[in-house]
Amino acid sequence: MNSAAPHGPLDAIRVLDFTNMLSGPYCTRLLADLGAEVIKVEPPAGDHNRSRRPVRNGYSSFFGHLNCGKKSIVLDLKTAAGRDAAAGLAAKSDIIVENWRPGVADRLGVGYAQVVQTNAGVIYCSISGFGQTGPNAQRPAYAPIVHAASGFDLAQVDYQGGGRPANTATFIADVFGGMSAFGAVQTALYNRKQTGKGQYIDVALMDAMLNLLVYECQEAQAPTSEKIRVYQPLKTLDGYVVAAPTSQKNFEQLARTVGHPEWIQDPRFAKTRTREANWSELMGVIEQWTQTRSGEECESALLAGGVPCTRYRTVDEAMNDAQMQARGGMTRVKDRVGEYWVPNAPFQMPGLHTAPRPHVPELGESTVEVLVELLGYTPQQARACSGDAVPAH
Repeated sequence: MNSAAPHGPLDAIRVLDFTNMLSGPYCTRLLADLGAEVIKVEPPAGDHNRSRRPVRNGYSSFFGHLNCGKKSIVLDLKTAAGRDAAAGLAAKSDIIVENWRPGVADRLGVGYAQVVQTNAGVIYCSISGFGQTGPNAQRPAYAPIVHAASGFDLAQVDYQGGGRPANTATFIADVFGGMSAFGAVQTALYNRKQTGKGQYIDVALMDAMLNLLVYECQEAQAPTSEKIRVYQPLKTLDGYVVAAPTSQKNFEQLARTVGHPEWIQDPRFAKTRTREANWSELMGVIEQWTQTRSGEECESALLAGGVPCTRYRTVDEAMNDAQMQARGGMTRVKDRVGEYWVPNAPFQMPGLHTAPRPHVPELGESTVEVLVELLGYTPQQARACSGDAVPAH
Protein backbone atom coordinates (compact mmCIF):
# COMPACT_ATOMS: atom_id res chain seq x y z
CA MET A 1 0.00 0.00 0.00
CA ASN A 2 3.01 2.30 0.35
CA SER A 3 3.81 4.05 -2.94
CA ALA A 4 7.03 5.69 -1.73
CA ALA A 5 10.24 5.50 -3.74
CA PRO A 6 12.18 2.23 -3.37
CA HIS A 7 15.11 3.99 -1.72
CA GLY A 8 15.33 3.52 2.04
CA PRO A 9 17.30 5.77 4.40
CA LEU A 10 19.33 2.82 5.73
CA ASP A 11 20.02 1.08 2.40
CA ALA A 12 23.81 0.98 2.95
CA ILE A 13 23.63 -0.36 6.51
CA ARG A 14 24.19 -3.98 7.55
CA VAL A 15 22.64 -5.28 10.78
CA LEU A 16 23.57 -8.52 12.50
CA ASP A 17 20.50 -9.62 14.45
CA PHE A 18 21.02 -12.08 17.30
CA THR A 19 17.55 -11.46 18.75
CA ASN A 20 14.47 -13.59 19.21
CA MET A 21 11.04 -13.33 20.82
CA LEU A 22 9.71 -9.74 20.51
CA SER A 23 11.66 -6.68 21.69
CA GLY A 24 14.78 -7.30 19.60
CA PRO A 25 12.97 -8.54 16.47
CA TYR A 26 10.69 -5.49 16.60
CA CYS A 27 13.71 -3.17 16.69
CA THR A 28 15.45 -4.93 13.81
CA ARG A 29 12.29 -5.16 11.72
CA LEU A 30 12.06 -1.38 11.82
CA LEU A 31 15.67 -1.23 10.65
CA ALA A 32 14.79 -3.60 7.80
CA ASP A 33 11.76 -1.45 6.93
CA LEU A 34 14.13 1.48 6.40
CA GLY A 35 16.25 -0.55 4.00
CA ALA A 36 18.99 -2.03 6.19
CA GLU A 37 20.28 -5.47 5.30
CA VAL A 38 19.27 -7.38 8.43
CA ILE A 39 20.92 -10.77 8.84
CA LYS A 40 18.89 -12.70 11.40
CA VAL A 41 20.95 -15.38 13.13
CA GLU A 42 18.80 -18.29 14.27
CA PRO A 43 19.68 -21.50 16.13
CA PRO A 44 19.09 -24.79 14.30
CA ALA A 45 15.62 -25.03 15.86
CA GLY A 46 14.78 -21.48 14.77
CA ASP A 47 13.42 -18.44 16.60
CA HIS A 48 10.87 -19.46 19.26
CA ASN A 49 8.27 -17.41 17.43
CA ARG A 50 8.37 -19.59 14.33
CA SER A 51 5.85 -21.84 16.07
CA ARG A 52 3.87 -19.12 17.80
CA ARG A 53 0.18 -18.73 17.01
CA PRO A 54 -1.46 -17.71 14.77
CA VAL A 55 -0.02 -20.54 12.64
CA ARG A 56 -1.26 -21.22 9.11
CA ASN A 57 -0.21 -24.55 7.63
CA GLY A 58 2.92 -24.57 9.78
CA TYR A 59 3.88 -20.92 9.27
CA SER A 60 3.53 -18.33 12.05
CA SER A 61 2.23 -14.94 11.00
CA PHE A 62 3.30 -13.66 14.44
CA PHE A 63 6.88 -14.49 13.39
CA GLY A 64 6.38 -12.90 9.98
CA HIS A 65 4.98 -9.71 11.52
CA LEU A 66 8.29 -9.21 13.38
CA ASN A 67 10.78 -10.60 10.87
CA CYS A 68 9.63 -9.71 7.38
CA GLY A 69 12.34 -8.16 5.21
CA LYS A 70 15.22 -9.93 6.96
CA LYS A 71 17.65 -12.60 5.80
CA SER A 72 17.62 -15.74 7.93
CA ILE A 73 20.79 -17.69 8.52
CA VAL A 74 21.30 -20.63 10.87
CA LEU A 75 24.42 -20.78 13.02
CA ASP A 76 24.93 -23.36 15.73
CA LEU A 77 26.60 -21.17 18.34
CA LYS A 78 27.26 -24.23 20.49
CA THR A 79 29.97 -25.17 17.99
CA ALA A 80 33.31 -23.51 17.27
CA ALA A 81 32.46 -23.25 13.57
CA GLY A 82 29.20 -21.46 14.32
CA ARG A 83 30.84 -19.05 16.75
CA ASP A 84 33.66 -18.31 14.30
CA ALA A 85 31.14 -17.48 11.58
CA ALA A 86 29.22 -15.22 13.97
CA ALA A 87 32.42 -13.37 14.89
CA GLY A 88 33.31 -12.99 11.23
CA LEU A 89 29.93 -11.47 10.43
CA ALA A 90 30.14 -9.19 13.48
CA ALA A 91 33.38 -7.75 12.10
CA LYS A 92 31.58 -6.79 8.88
CA SER A 93 28.39 -5.30 10.35
CA ASP A 94 27.46 -1.70 11.08
CA ILE A 95 24.97 -2.58 13.80
CA ILE A 96 24.61 -5.58 16.10
CA VAL A 97 21.49 -6.15 18.19
CA GLU A 98 21.15 -8.91 20.81
CA ASN A 99 18.65 -9.63 23.55
CA TRP A 100 20.27 -12.51 25.40
CA ARG A 101 20.61 -12.43 29.15
CA PRO A 102 23.62 -10.26 30.15
CA GLY A 103 26.88 -12.17 29.71
CA VAL A 104 25.68 -14.67 27.11
CA ALA A 105 27.05 -12.71 24.14
CA ASP A 106 30.47 -12.59 25.81
CA ARG A 107 30.45 -16.35 26.38
CA LEU A 108 29.62 -16.87 22.70
CA GLY A 109 32.50 -14.65 21.57
CA VAL A 110 30.32 -11.87 20.14
CA GLY A 111 30.07 -9.50 23.10
CA TYR A 112 30.81 -5.81 22.54
CA ALA A 113 34.30 -5.97 24.08
CA GLN A 114 35.21 -8.75 21.65
CA VAL A 115 33.57 -7.32 18.54
CA VAL A 116 35.05 -3.84 18.96
CA GLN A 117 38.55 -5.32 18.65
CA THR A 118 37.91 -6.04 14.97
CA ASN A 119 35.15 -3.48 14.31
CA ALA A 120 35.87 -0.20 16.07
CA GLY A 121 32.95 1.62 14.45
CA VAL A 122 30.31 -0.93 15.40
CA ILE A 123 27.05 0.18 16.98
CA TYR A 124 26.20 -2.57 19.42
CA CYS A 125 22.80 -2.67 21.14
CA SER A 126 21.95 -5.01 24.02
CA ILE A 127 18.30 -5.29 25.05
CA SER A 128 17.42 -6.93 28.36
CA GLY A 129 14.76 -6.87 31.03
CA PHE A 130 16.63 -4.92 33.70
CA GLY A 131 19.81 -3.70 32.00
CA GLN A 132 23.36 -4.97 31.81
CA THR A 133 24.37 -3.88 35.33
CA GLY A 134 22.85 -3.78 38.80
CA PRO A 135 21.53 -6.41 41.23
CA ASN A 136 18.65 -7.46 38.97
CA ALA A 137 20.62 -7.69 35.73
CA GLN A 138 20.55 -11.50 35.68
CA ARG A 139 16.85 -11.84 36.47
CA PRO A 140 14.91 -13.52 33.68
CA ALA A 141 12.36 -11.13 32.25
CA TYR A 142 9.60 -11.12 29.71
CA ALA A 143 7.22 -8.20 29.19
CA PRO A 144 4.61 -9.32 31.79
CA ILE A 145 7.35 -9.56 34.42
CA VAL A 146 8.51 -6.03 33.67
CA HIS A 147 4.94 -4.69 33.61
CA ALA A 148 4.48 -5.99 37.16
CA ALA A 149 7.93 -4.96 38.42
CA SER A 150 7.74 -1.41 37.05
CA GLY A 151 4.55 -0.41 38.85
CA PHE A 152 2.60 -0.26 35.59
CA ASP A 153 0.17 -3.02 36.53
CA LEU A 154 -0.64 -1.67 39.98
CA ALA A 155 -1.09 1.83 38.57
CA GLN A 156 -3.76 0.38 36.29
CA VAL A 157 -5.35 -1.36 39.29
CA ASP A 158 -5.58 1.98 41.10
CA TYR A 159 -7.35 3.49 38.10
CA GLN A 160 -9.91 0.66 38.22
CA GLY A 161 -10.63 1.40 41.88
CA GLY A 162 -8.47 -1.38 43.35
CA GLY A 163 -8.59 -5.15 43.30
CA ARG A 164 -6.63 -7.88 41.58
CA PRO A 165 -4.16 -6.93 38.81
CA ALA A 166 -5.62 -7.57 35.37
CA ASN A 167 -4.63 -10.44 33.11
CA THR A 168 -2.41 -9.37 30.22
CA ALA A 169 -1.41 -10.65 26.80
CA THR A 170 -0.19 -7.44 25.15
CA PHE A 171 3.53 -6.88 25.45
CA ILE A 172 3.93 -3.15 25.93
CA ALA A 173 7.43 -3.39 27.43
CA ASP A 174 8.71 -5.40 24.47
CA VAL A 175 7.34 -3.08 21.82
CA PHE A 176 8.32 0.14 23.57
CA GLY A 177 11.70 -1.34 24.50
CA GLY A 178 12.25 -2.30 20.86
CA MET A 179 11.21 1.17 19.73
CA SER A 180 13.59 2.70 22.29
CA ALA A 181 16.43 0.55 20.96
CA PHE A 182 15.55 1.58 17.41
CA GLY A 183 15.72 5.27 18.37
CA ALA A 184 19.01 4.83 20.21
CA VAL A 185 20.55 3.05 17.23
CA GLN A 186 19.57 5.94 14.94
CA THR A 187 21.18 8.40 17.33
CA ALA A 188 24.36 6.33 17.44
CA LEU A 189 24.44 6.15 13.64
CA TYR A 190 24.23 9.93 13.44
CA ASN A 191 26.94 10.28 16.08
CA ARG A 192 29.18 7.89 14.14
CA LYS A 193 28.71 9.97 11.01
CA GLN A 194 29.75 13.09 12.96
CA THR A 195 32.63 11.58 14.94
CA GLY A 196 33.59 8.29 13.29
CA LYS A 197 33.10 6.50 16.61
CA GLY A 198 30.97 3.46 17.32
CA GLN A 199 28.79 3.06 20.39
CA TYR A 200 27.56 0.53 22.92
CA ILE A 201 23.84 0.82 23.80
CA ASP A 202 22.25 -0.73 26.90
CA VAL A 203 18.43 -0.83 26.65
CA ALA A 204 16.39 -2.06 29.63
CA LEU A 205 12.70 -2.86 29.32
CA MET A 206 12.31 -1.73 32.94
CA ASP A 207 13.60 1.73 32.01
CA ALA A 208 11.25 1.82 29.04
CA MET A 209 8.22 1.12 31.22
CA LEU A 210 9.13 3.79 33.76
CA ASN A 211 9.40 6.26 30.88
CA LEU A 212 5.76 5.53 30.07
CA LEU A 213 4.65 6.36 33.61
CA VAL A 214 5.11 10.14 33.50
CA TYR A 215 2.43 11.18 35.98
CA GLU A 216 2.91 8.11 38.14
CA CYS A 217 6.65 8.68 38.62
CA GLN A 218 6.08 12.24 39.74
CA GLU A 219 3.09 11.40 41.93
CA ALA A 220 5.15 8.71 43.68
CA GLN A 221 7.57 11.44 44.78
CA ALA A 222 4.93 14.01 45.68
CA PRO A 223 1.79 12.10 46.69
CA THR A 224 -1.48 13.97 46.61
CA SER A 225 -4.98 13.20 47.79
CA GLU A 226 -6.47 15.17 44.92
CA LYS A 227 -8.24 13.11 42.31
CA ILE A 228 -7.07 13.03 38.72
CA ARG A 229 -8.95 12.46 35.50
CA VAL A 230 -9.44 8.77 34.84
CA TYR A 231 -10.80 8.15 31.39
CA GLN A 232 -13.40 5.44 31.57
CA PRO A 233 -15.71 3.57 29.21
CA LEU A 234 -19.18 5.02 28.89
CA LYS A 235 -21.88 2.46 28.21
CA THR A 236 -23.98 2.71 25.04
CA LEU A 237 -26.81 0.60 23.70
CA ASP A 238 -24.39 -1.64 21.83
CA GLY A 239 -21.01 -1.26 23.51
CA TYR A 240 -18.90 1.57 24.92
CA VAL A 241 -17.40 4.90 23.98
CA VAL A 242 -14.71 6.99 25.61
CA ALA A 243 -14.82 10.78 25.65
CA ALA A 244 -12.05 13.17 26.68
CA PRO A 245 -13.50 16.59 27.56
CA THR A 246 -10.10 17.61 28.87
CA SER A 247 -9.87 21.31 28.10
CA GLN A 248 -12.37 23.92 29.20
CA LYS A 249 -13.47 24.34 25.59
CA ASN A 250 -13.97 20.57 25.15
CA PHE A 251 -16.04 20.40 28.33
CA GLU A 252 -18.29 23.25 27.27
CA GLN A 253 -18.74 21.67 23.84
CA LEU A 254 -19.72 18.39 25.46
CA ALA A 255 -22.21 20.02 27.82
CA ARG A 256 -23.97 21.67 24.90
CA THR A 257 -23.86 18.53 22.73
CA VAL A 258 -25.55 16.33 25.35
CA GLY A 259 -28.18 18.98 26.05
CA HIS A 260 -26.93 20.17 29.42
CA PRO A 261 -25.47 23.66 28.95
CA GLU A 262 -26.24 24.34 32.63
CA TRP A 263 -23.23 22.14 33.51
CA ILE A 264 -21.00 24.98 32.32
CA GLN A 265 -22.07 27.01 35.37
CA ASP A 266 -22.43 24.05 37.74
CA PRO A 267 -19.94 24.59 40.61
CA ARG A 268 -19.01 20.89 40.46
CA PHE A 269 -17.83 21.14 36.86
CA ALA A 270 -17.33 24.81 35.96
CA LYS A 271 -13.56 24.96 36.49
CA THR A 272 -10.80 22.46 35.73
CA ARG A 273 -9.83 21.77 39.36
CA THR A 274 -13.37 21.24 40.58
CA ARG A 275 -14.19 19.21 37.48
CA GLU A 276 -11.27 16.89 38.20
CA ALA A 277 -12.37 16.56 41.82
CA ASN A 278 -15.81 15.48 40.58
CA TRP A 279 -14.66 13.63 37.48
CA SER A 280 -16.40 10.31 38.26
CA GLU A 281 -19.64 12.18 38.87
CA LEU A 282 -19.25 13.98 35.55
CA MET A 283 -18.65 10.70 33.73
CA GLY A 284 -21.75 9.29 35.42
CA VAL A 285 -24.05 12.02 34.14
CA ILE A 286 -22.53 11.81 30.67
CA GLU A 287 -23.22 8.07 30.71
CA GLN A 288 -26.88 8.75 31.38
CA TRP A 289 -26.88 10.31 27.89
CA THR A 290 -24.65 7.76 26.11
CA GLN A 291 -26.49 4.67 27.36
CA THR A 292 -29.67 5.68 25.53
CA ARG A 293 -27.86 5.81 22.18
CA SER A 294 -25.76 3.54 20.00
CA GLY A 295 -22.00 3.89 19.99
CA GLU A 296 -22.07 5.25 16.46
CA GLU A 297 -24.66 7.88 17.42
CA CYS A 298 -22.61 8.97 20.44
CA GLU A 299 -19.40 9.14 18.46
CA SER A 300 -20.99 11.10 15.61
CA ALA A 301 -22.72 13.60 17.87
CA LEU A 302 -19.74 14.25 20.11
CA LEU A 303 -17.26 14.54 17.24
CA ALA A 304 -19.62 16.91 15.45
CA GLY A 305 -19.65 18.98 18.64
CA GLY A 306 -15.85 19.10 18.73
CA VAL A 307 -15.44 16.62 21.60
CA PRO A 308 -12.65 13.99 21.35
CA CYS A 309 -14.49 10.68 21.34
CA THR A 310 -14.40 7.19 19.86
CA ARG A 311 -16.24 3.92 20.04
CA TYR A 312 -14.29 0.98 21.42
CA ARG A 313 -13.28 -1.01 18.38
CA THR A 314 -11.80 -4.42 17.76
CA VAL A 315 -8.30 -4.71 16.29
CA ASP A 316 -9.89 -5.97 13.07
CA GLU A 317 -12.04 -2.84 12.86
CA ALA A 318 -9.05 -0.59 13.52
CA MET A 319 -6.95 -2.30 10.84
CA ASN A 320 -9.73 -1.82 8.30
CA ASP A 321 -10.62 1.73 9.35
CA ALA A 322 -10.91 4.26 6.53
CA GLN A 323 -8.22 6.43 8.12
CA MET A 324 -5.74 3.55 8.20
CA GLN A 325 -6.58 2.71 4.61
CA ALA A 326 -6.19 6.34 3.49
CA ARG A 327 -2.76 6.62 5.12
CA GLY A 328 -1.58 3.32 3.69
CA GLY A 329 -0.73 2.22 7.19
CA MET A 330 -0.62 -1.52 6.47
CA THR A 331 1.50 -3.64 4.14
CA ARG A 332 0.96 -7.13 2.73
CA VAL A 333 3.77 -9.55 3.50
CA LYS A 334 4.14 -13.07 2.20
CA ASP A 335 5.45 -16.42 3.37
CA ARG A 336 5.24 -19.78 1.65
CA VAL A 337 1.55 -20.31 2.47
CA GLY A 338 0.13 -16.89 1.70
CA GLU A 339 -0.17 -13.18 2.37
CA TYR A 340 -1.34 -11.16 5.35
CA TRP A 341 -1.27 -7.58 6.64
CA VAL A 342 1.24 -6.11 9.07
CA PRO A 343 1.25 -2.52 10.36
CA ASN A 344 3.85 -0.14 9.00
CA ALA A 345 6.15 1.67 11.40
CA PRO A 346 4.31 4.51 13.16
CA PHE A 347 5.94 7.17 11.00
CA GLN A 348 6.09 8.07 7.33
CA MET A 349 8.81 9.85 5.33
CA PRO A 350 7.49 11.04 1.97
CA GLY A 351 9.90 10.15 -0.80
CA LEU A 352 11.57 7.35 1.17
CA HIS A 353 10.58 3.71 1.51
CA THR A 354 9.73 3.01 5.16
CA ALA A 355 7.14 0.24 4.79
CA PRO A 356 7.85 -3.40 5.65
CA ARG A 357 9.67 -5.40 3.01
CA PRO A 358 7.22 -8.11 1.99
CA HIS A 359 9.29 -11.30 2.12
CA VAL A 360 9.13 -13.46 5.28
CA PRO A 361 12.30 -15.56 5.41
CA GLU A 362 12.27 -19.30 5.84
CA LEU A 363 14.59 -20.75 8.43
CA GLY A 364 18.18 -20.53 7.24
CA GLU A 365 17.33 -19.73 3.64
CA SER A 366 20.21 -17.24 3.29
CA THR A 367 22.88 -19.12 5.26
CA VAL A 368 24.92 -20.22 2.27
CA GLU A 369 24.46 -16.97 0.36
CA VAL A 370 25.55 -14.77 3.29
CA LEU A 371 28.53 -16.85 4.44
CA VAL A 372 29.83 -17.38 0.92
CA GLU A 373 29.47 -13.72 -0.03
CA LEU A 374 30.69 -12.06 3.18
CA LEU A 375 33.15 -14.58 4.60
CA GLY A 376 34.31 -16.47 1.51
CA TYR A 377 33.09 -19.82 2.82
CA THR A 378 32.34 -22.72 0.55
CA PRO A 379 28.72 -23.93 0.58
CA GLN A 380 29.83 -27.00 2.51
CA GLN A 381 31.56 -24.85 5.16
CA ALA A 382 28.46 -22.66 5.44
CA ARG A 383 26.20 -25.63 6.03
CA ALA A 384 28.63 -27.03 8.60
CA CYS A 385 28.32 -23.81 10.63
CA SER A 386 24.61 -24.44 10.96
CA GLY A 387 25.05 -27.90 12.38
CA ASP A 388 24.01 -29.16 8.94
CA ALA A 389 20.52 -27.77 9.65
CA VAL A 390 20.50 -26.07 6.23
CA PRO A 391 19.89 -28.47 3.34
CA ALA A 392 21.82 -28.31 0.09
CA HIS A 393 19.95 -26.52 -2.72
